[in-house]
Amino acid sequence: MSSAAPAGAMPSPGSAIADRLRAQPKLPLIVGAAAIVAAAAAFLLWSRGPDYGVLYTNVSDRDGGAIIASLQQMNVPYKFAEGGGAILIASDKVPEVRLKLASQGLPKGGGVGFELLDNQKFGTSHFAEQVNYQRGLEGELARSIESIGSVESARIHLALPKPSLFVRDQKKPSASVVLTLHRGRSIDEGQVSAIVHMVSSSVPELNAKSVTVVDQHGNLLSAANAGARGLDVSQLKYAQEIEQGYIRRIEAILQPILGATNVRAQVAADIDFSVVERTEESYKPNQDPRNAAIRSQQSSESTQQGATPPGGVPGALSNQPPQTPNAPITAPPAPNAAPGAAGAPGATAATSTATTAASAPGSARKDVTTNYELDRSIRHVQQGAGGVKRLSVAVVVNHRSAPDASGKLVQRALTPAEIEQIRNLAKEAMGFSQERGDSLNVVNSAFTRDGEDGQAGPELPFWRDPANLGLAKTIGQYVLLAFLALFAWFAVLRPLLRKHLAPPALPAAAAPTGSAATTEAGGDDEANASRVGAKAREIERQKADLAYAHETADQDPRLVATLIKHWMNT
Repeated sequence: MSSAAPAGAMPSPGSAIADRLRAQPKLPLIVGAAAIVAAAAAFLLWSRGPDYGVLYTNVSDRDGGAIIASLQQMNVPYKFAEGGGAILIASDKVPEVRLKLASQGLPKGGGVGFELLDNQKFGTSHFAEQVNYQRGLEGELARSIESIGSVESARIHLALPKPSLFVRDQKKPSASVVLTLHRGRSIDEGQVSAIVHMVSSSVPELNAKSVTVVDQHGNLLSAANAGARGLDVSQLKYAQEIEQGYIRRIEAILQPILGATNVRAQVAADIDFSVVERTEESYKPNQDPRNAAIRSQQSSESTQQGATPPGGVPGALSNQPPQTPNAPITAPPAPNAAPGAAGAPGATAATSTATTAASAPGSARKDVTTNYELDRSIRHVQQGAGGVKRLSVAVVVNHRSAPDASGKLVQRALTPAEIEQIRNLAKEAMGFSQERGDSLNVVNSAFTRDGEDGQAGPELPFWRDPANLGLAKTIGQYVLLAFLALFAWFAVLRPLLRKHLAPPALPAAAAPTGSAATTEAGGDDEANASRVGAKAREIERQKADLAYAHETADQDPRLVATLIKHWMNT
């Protein structure tokens, strides 16, 4: 009995579609291309959507609600990001919206500032004014501290004592700062010191030692005796930079001669961080009167002629009357005397009397007082901190590699001339100063590379050599990628291509009618049965392949896109 379908039977819709697809093999390519174009258009439309930018982040719940209400009133679309920690709007509207919100006083932040003093009521007491001023000062300081990148929020408590007329009753103000840091961030000592000095500089008569800084975990960040230790992070950092600068200079000048791995240098710098301010006033004596400036000069002169000066020795002889003087009537003529001169023949008595008076004893006194200008010099010297007091440099140089008689490289020590050359170069690089007390020590020794005793360690097998292990890992990665590519080709892509690119099967010939068909059916039942079974198996296989294609398209759309691209190319 034949199981063939009657000639006039209508084919099922599924088989009709399959027959149409087989008859037109380019139809799936057209459908796939249309799907790709639709996907590209959808992606383009999605990419043209509004580009959202951050409006505000880390706002409090109260400020967030006020900002959302204002955005709704302005009809500005928004969305949240980072779990509600950030408010996003269209990036081109961010500046405009921020200005509008700022005009409304948003966001207000966790604290209030000096805007408290803008709305003072009439009749406010002095105590209320002081409280508002303190609250405003605390809020302004908190806003300034929150501008630091690692600080999420800050809270400040100021203890401002009341002023007193008595000195012994006056008290100094103090402050406490509580910092809330961002998650995963920390604050260094330099930033803590900056916060302490900023708070102390903002409050009158507030000492930096009276400012306490803690974090949200209760850790004390500022120690009360930090200033007493005399340690400053910036000073230590400056000293390290000075030392590293000298090290780089020494190694930079020696490495071209010795090699990059054959020289090591270390520098210990003694830095003077003391600030000296000195004023000198000196007076220098006037060594050379000719070049000295005279302020004033006073002289007095007195002369006495003809008086007998007191003389003699006190005693008996001084009490006796003086003897009668005997004077000649005429004086002897002086040599080369002119006629009529004193002592010359024919001189008158008046001339003799004048000569006697001129030769009489007398006294003269002269006093001169001269005042010179003083040489005065005033010098004001202010020596800044950070000067280098002393440098201690240690340089270690490796032995030089040189071939021996057999041509093998051996390590040899440097000659004294080479050591002296290296020492001179290091001195010039570091700016050696004997007056400053600098010291330089250059040592030539073999560097230990493999073993601690300077000998090469045991040779490792090639499979344990780190270089070979790294090379094997790199090669293994590329081999694995090649294997995965081959597996994808032979197991997935090639079967799909063979199945979808195979030529369509020829349609079965129409079954004959009438007695001929009965005769053929009766005479060849086994052949018909085998053909029907093969046809059924082919249909089942096609259904299975179609189901596998649907499943593959759902699981791996990229593979289907690659297949469609291959069809379009062929």
